[in-house]
Amino acid sequence: MTTLIYTHQACFDHRPGPHHPESPARLEAVLQALKTPEFSGAVWRDAPMASFEQVLHVHTPDYVDQVQAASPTEGYRALDAGDTILSPGSLEAVMRCVGAACAGVDDVVSGEAANVFCATRPCGHHAEADQAMGFCVFNQAAIAALHAREQHGIQRVAVVDFDVHHGNGTQNSFYDDPDLFYGSCHQSQFYPGTGERHETGVAGNIVNVPFPRGTGSSAFRAAMTTQLLPALRKFAPGLLIISAGFDAHHLDPLGGLQFTDDDYHWITRELMKVADETADGRVVSVLEGGYSLEGLASGTAAHVRALMGE
Repeated sequence: MTTLIYTHQACFDHRPGPHHPESPARLEAVLQALKTPEFSGAVWRDAPMASFEQVLHVHTPDYVDQVQAASPTEGYRALDAGDTILSPGSLEAVMRCVGAACAGVDDVVSGEAANVFCATRPCGHHAEADQAMGFCVFNQAAIAALHAREQHGIQRVAVVDFDVHHGNGTQNSFYDDPDLFYGSCHQSQFYPGTGERHETGVAGNIVNVPFPRGTGSSAFRAAMTTQLLPALRKFAPGLLIISAGFDAHHLDPLGGLQFTDDDYHWITRELMKVADETADGRVVSVLEGGYSLEGLASGTAAHVRALMGE
């Protein structure tokens, strides 16, 4: 079995405006890094369109209607206080993001792929059930987790998030369900202001590892080894979804952590070990943040290299 990579040209057509950090150049940098001979063993596929039924696993009907109604035919439309912006191509882009994540679940459950990386944008982990936040419209990682349950009967699903920002949307979607696990390492105090250690969910199913600004490799690896990874093993998911943000990279202009490419390779391999033990190796990774084009490209390459067993 191999690593599948989903992407789609439509993901370039989400254009939140000039100078916005979440730009099409992000995806271009990722694809340039991955379309090299080193990754020739991966199989590429076009991300399918999601159905609105899939989106409704997490988001409310009123919010889905709001997104559809707000999608402009020209110009821009803000979905929140101003940083989550829709353009004419945005609705298809976000539906391709959700479609890729759900198709990735189908692929690893069927045994068609060892694991999947979704090279799509925009990111999703801040999106709440009923509102957009932090550049995120629909929460593809959370939706994929519920898709695994609804379509494949996988009751226990985990999402692990190493974006520099806490994934408040995923946490809130999982908080009251003891069979859904959300583990996050992130910078604190930082946007969106959630993700403290005391936020543990209905059954200890939420594990937050907040880091102060400036945290680097040794503290990151120690905390993951002693806190998040043991909790994930104890939860024993039947499927692991990774919210793979690369804005904790030391080159990132928005974040303040000091992670390296080697750190991303290391944590990916450690997460895969848990998935091998509890989930028949089933891993679906979804691109989240990352705003240094160089750091995003090299971090993603290290992550996918690990997914491919290299």
